[in-house]
Amino acid sequence: MCNFLTPLRGVETYAVVVRMVLAFVCSALIGFERSAKNQPAGMRTHILVCMASTVAATCGIFLYLKLELVSDISRIASMVVTGLGFIGAGTIVVKQKTAIRGLTTAAGLWTTGIIGICIGAGFYELAVVGTFLVLLAETVFAKFALKIGLRPVYEFTVYYREKEALDEVMRYCKSRRMYIRRLRIHSFAEGESSQYVANINIRGNASPSQLLEAINSRPDIISAEYRKSEEG
Repeated sequence: MCNFLTPLRGVETYAVVVRMVLAFVCSALIGFERSAKNQPAGMRTHILVCMASTVAATCGIFLYLKLELVSDISRIASMVVTGLGFIGAGTIVVKQKTAIRGLTTAAGLWTTGIIGICIGAGFYELAVVGTFLVLLAETVFAKFALKIGLRPVYEFTVYYREKEALDEVMRYCKSRRMYIRRLRIHSFAEGESSQYVANINIRGNASPSQLLEAINSRPDIISAEYRKSEEG
């Protein structure tokens, strides 16, 4: 703990001003990164969330220390944590029932609110360190994640006669540690028999040509083709 910050841990006017300014700066830094990436919750949203959390935490301390009300000073902060979950949920978007966007922004909003509670409680050191680590996670680690590798997603269209044929294809993909992102199956009649077509989005270590060859070698597979998916 930094001793020179001790006078700023109370609820005097100058201490409250320092809290609000620090909440503004920390949340603006986090929100700027989100705005730069055109995320739904940008700088203004992060600032409002953090400052509201700071006000709530400071208010709880004020009621207990200055007004001497018999109350749990952590109750207001705990309600803030619950409310942040609803705000974060509004930034999560599900596209085409499989692709999910906004999770990082939602987590960032929730973390920003927690940082605001730390500032309101006078725990400035943790708030500053937390802000730095959030920025590190959202910038440096984001680039690192891209480098280590999400391979392209390929969409395979497989025509087959028997349902067991697709089961063999799925087992083959799982045995090669391939990730199946989406699977859609349609059936249609051809003469007196039924045929099936499966659209499979696959991400994995094998090359698409190798996987295509493996699929076509399976019994009851009529034909298969692939293309690079736009989601990849």
